[in-house]
Amino acid sequence: MVSESSDADLSEIKIPNVPGGAEAFELAAKFCYGINFEISTENIAMLRCVAEYLEMTEDYAAGNLVSRTDAYLNEVALKSLAGAVSVLHLSENLLPMAEKVKLVSRCIDAIALAACKESQFSMSGRSDSGNEVVISSIVSQPKPIVDWWAEDLTVLRIDIFQRVLIAMMARGFKQYALGPVLMLYAQKSLRGLEAFGKGRKKIEAQQEHEKRVVLETIVSLLPREKNVLSVSFLSMLLRAAIYLETTVACRLDLEKRMGLQLGQAALDDLLIPSYSFTGDTMFDVDTVQRIMMNYLENEVEGNRIGYNADDECGATLLSDMERVAKLMENYLAEIASDRNLTVSKFIGLAEIIPEQSRVTEDGMYRAIDIYLKAHPALSDMERKKVCSLMDCQKLSREACAHAAQNDRLPVQTVVQVLYYEQQRLRDVMNGNLMGGDSPALPPKVNIFSTDIRPVSDELSSLRRENEDLKIELVKMKMKIKEIERATVVSTTSSPSADKPPLPRKSFINSVSKKLGRINPFVRADGPLSNTKARTRPSKDRRHSIS
Repeated sequence: MVSESSDADLSEIKIPNVPGGAEAFELAAKFCYGINFEISTENIAMLRCVAEYLEMTEDYAAGNLVSRTDAYLNEVALKSLAGAVSVLHLSENLLPMAEKVKLVSRCIDAIALAACKESQFSMSGRSDSGNEVVISSIVSQPKPIVDWWAEDLTVLRIDIFQRVLIAMMARGFKQYALGPVLMLYAQKSLRGLEAFGKGRKKIEAQQEHEKRVVLETIVSLLPREKNVLSVSFLSMLLRAAIYLETTVACRLDLEKRMGLQLGQAALDDLLIPSYSFTGDTMFDVDTVQRIMMNYLENEVEGNRIGYNADDECGATLLSDMERVAKLMENYLAEIASDRNLTVSKFIGLAEIIPEQSRVTEDGMYRAIDIYLKAHPALSDMERKKVCSLMDCQKLSREACAHAAQNDRLPVQTVVQVLYYEQQRLRDVMNGNLMGGDSPALPPKVNIFSTDIRPVSDELSSLRRENEDLKIELVKMKMKIKEIERATVVSTTSSPSADKPPLPRKSFINSVSKKLGRINPFVRADGPLSNTKARTRPSKDRRHSIS
């Protein structure tokens, strides 16, 4: 370049596109003039690339810079996982030359090999140390542990990071074990994203595009196994996906994953802000409704498999559905105060909660009451539609007492509540709960079989109260009998000669006879089973009167 220049006083030349810039060129010049310098993991990447660019191969000199850098890579830098990650991270700024000399691929292979060895070693170490978690159980119920090297991978660019994980899986690394690595990478790369409040986006267009690519790539790498990732982490990804306006496929994938693990979710995981910026509802109700539909579709698949309530798996699914129903009732109550929430959206979300999974209707009643209070302008027809979502027969006593005095409820609903409460009390008094279930508290129906589950706690309490009432009635009848005997004794001992006494069939006798007709309250071995002992004093009394 100097010889080709026409400038006689040339003191500076420009060499364009030198990998590593002036620093790399200076090190190459020192190597040419025999000036000692140290080769390390911090400069080996740019040395290898600049040596290739300057054609410093064995064709021009033995032991040239290309062969020296290759030897250092093979013997030192790529021997450790940390060294390979460091070299790969520095190579990101040396593309495309780093790709041309296969520096990137060599680093990726070294990282994948070292990570698989570290994972197998740590797994065998945990098994040999007496831990009950063996490989077979890990496969059936994966509970990955964050390895020490996972943090190192978070410095890589997303496309390079993706290639590393694919290479690890190609070497036998289990996909479910990638969960902690992906969580660490997502938390670091999506940091600073204000996706938890409503308002204008405070992010540049270029930065938004980069984060969108990162998020979509992470979602594509997520493990397919259930319970590997927490629901809160999936919720965080879904919030970011809605905020960054990722592809529809990306958002639907996250919604489906959340639906599969909805039984583990907390209320905060479903309170996803609405980012429509059009004055719509405060929370994204449509997304939660789709998540719930995914959960129900998965439960239908479990029903087709044929689980039985007596089986452990079937019982687990039932309890899981009850937790989901309680969660959705709490969600309804949380969003019910939103004045922009329409009746159709509220009803649509409430209708997809299975009735058989609701032990009581107290949660639904609470949500309906909050909604009616926040929307006083609803018409009578709309209020009736909203109140038709709950089954008044399954309200607890406290909820019935509150509903009976609730002015926001339609008159028809209040009448239903009072009717069923009166029917329940009548059934208790008549002793109809002795041999069967309470009509006021229908048994929980098993969605997986025709078997009926045990009665609820409230029904058990009603039975206990029924027993107490029967005991009190028996005591009352015993007292009445004692009064009768005392009356008969006094009558036979001193009868009136002037005027015969009136028959003793007044209030006490009528109460005694009415109580005696309540057969369920009479014990076979009780004091009232001897009917002869009860009627004989009456005959003696009539004989004495005559």
